[in-house]
Amino acid sequence: MLIVQKFGGTSVGDISRIKNVSRKVKAELDKKNKVIVVVSAMSGVTNQLVDYCHQVSTLTSNDSLIEYDSIVATGEQVTSGLLALELQSIGYKARSFLGWQIPIKTDYVHSKARIDEIDGDFLLKSLQDYDVIVIAGFQGINLSKNRITTLGRGGSDTSAVAIAASVKADLCDIYTDVDGVYTTDPRITDKARRLNKVTYEEMLEMAYSGSKVLQTRSVAMAMAHNVRVRVLSSFGEVNENSGTILVNNNEEIMERRLITGISYSKSDVRITLMKMPDHPGLSATIFGALANKEVNVDMIVQNISPEGKFIDITFTTSKDELERAKLAIDSIKDEVKYSELKIDDNIAKISIIGVGMISHSGVAHTMFKTLADKGINLLLISTSEIKISVLIAKEYGELAVRVLHDAFGLEK
Repeated sequence: MLIVQKFGGTSVGDISRIKNVSRKVKAELDKKNKVIVVVSAMSGVTNQLVDYCHQVSTLTSNDSLIEYDSIVATGEQVTSGLLALELQSIGYKARSFLGWQIPIKTDYVHSKARIDEIDGDFLLKSLQDYDVIVIAGFQGINLSKNRITTLGRGGSDTSAVAIAASVKADLCDIYTDVDGVYTTDPRITDKARRLNKVTYEEMLEMAYSGSKVLQTRSVAMAMAHNVRVRVLSSFGEVNENSGTILVNNNEEIMERRLITGISYSKSDVRITLMKMPDHPGLSATIFGALANKEVNVDMIVQNISPEGKFIDITFTTSKDELERAKLAIDSIKDEVKYSELKIDDNIAKISIIGVGMISHSGVAHTMFKTLADKGINLLLISTSEIKISVLIAKEYGELAVRVLHDAFGLEK
């Protein structure tokens, strides 16, 4: 088998944990599997590097983000080299590679670049020369500009899945500090239960809605390329029943469970542009400006004044993108003529997710009544075929997760 193993920051947090990772790699090599390892920066390193950047720059221009990428990509360089050294010390022929050496080709959107192409043949040839290769995750290169790029926070997951797709790996194991995907965050309720299987669609919605287990783009890529992904813990023994497997949508899962999980996010911010004169193209102007600044928007609501002359538009985005969103809105202030800009970060987004919702009615009623019974007011609502998300006051976030987990019987 050809296996891609990805180890997150907690898994490689210090030298003793890097030695533990080498034992996980050795276990697969001892089974005569071919192994490619993708690593994140050591725990806390990227945050420190980002903090250094913020101390000297607002990071709102493309020039500043070019330098940002060259700085924050160094964390993975250290980890990949250390793991290669440790594997050499226990008798394996190992070599580390950075994104630009392969190369992992990306577009030119610094700080959250998208992968265009990976030279899978180079990786397969390298496996003929070495027992194991270790790749720095989270990074690539834009060859037209000859600049290092990074893939956004959690981008090592995307690196691993993209590499697995490029070499047609049999399995992509994502090692983290939890032993799989749970019905919700086990730190919020001890009734949270590990799931043996999750569909790609469910995992995509869970990741987008606040679950920190896998990065959204990595799940989308796994679904698009049908990469078999398994989520495992770095700190326990691994067997055929370990972790959570991502699978294609299937009737067995759909018929047996209504709701798969509940996601909880505290990283959203609500932005409202107040009392704008209504005219065709207004929304296109606003969201076009946001798109030009690479701001991702989630929930959107438009309200019309009683006389029909003015509208308010409310949307949510992540706190990480707030400064760019403010710049985008400021650039069109004279055009859209909003009377006031309201920003609220005292919010939480709660999402219930499950493919079973497609074939069952009454889910929304159960969710809304459960929250109402606890006096929790809904600020915004958005839905899809397999997800319902609500925005509520942050102080009620964990309570909402617990009561919904009980209401839908997810501990069973």
